[in-house]
Amino acid sequence: MTELAIEVVNRQRLVSIDRRHALALARDALAAIGRAGQGVTIAFVRDRSIRKLNLDFRGKDRPTDVLSFPSREEAGSAAASGPISIEAEMADHLGDVVISADTALRQAEEAGHSFEREASELLIHGILHLCGYDHETDRGEMNRLELRLRRELLDRARGVESGPGSFPD
Repeated sequence: MTELAIEVVNRQRLVSIDRRHALALARDALAAIGRAGQGVTIAFVRDRSIRKLNLDFRGKDRPTDVLSFPSREEAGSAAASGPISIEAEMADHLGDVVISADTALRQAEEAGHSFEREASELLIHGILHLCGYDHETDRGEMNRLELRLRRELLDRARGVESGPGSFPD
């Protein structure tokens, strides 16, 4: 499989976005859950934009911190189109993760950690949703995996002793 692009799109000016960090974290998270090489688009937006998306796609007229929009595979065989086809490439594109900078900033302040830490946690959460995990129905499976990924990808990368509830300042 050819490695697909991970794209980071910044549609807000409230906070600075470290695109290289978001790209590396997405790549590492996908590799950690056996989805290395698959594509994802990550978008940072303002509350107004995510509120509209939340209303349009979930019927909830309020901003939220993160939304995930999984790609849907086309019916039929992609192999019929040839060795490299748009259908095959799209099947390996997991979808889009949209993060609200406003909400992430508020949540970071409430939790007492950095915006980067909060955005990183939201990115991991969104990627897990793209991969089919659902914390509302899976009896804690997604939560356990998300906590493990936080320890492995966020805490250890910063030299933080990991444990329940430990976050860098």
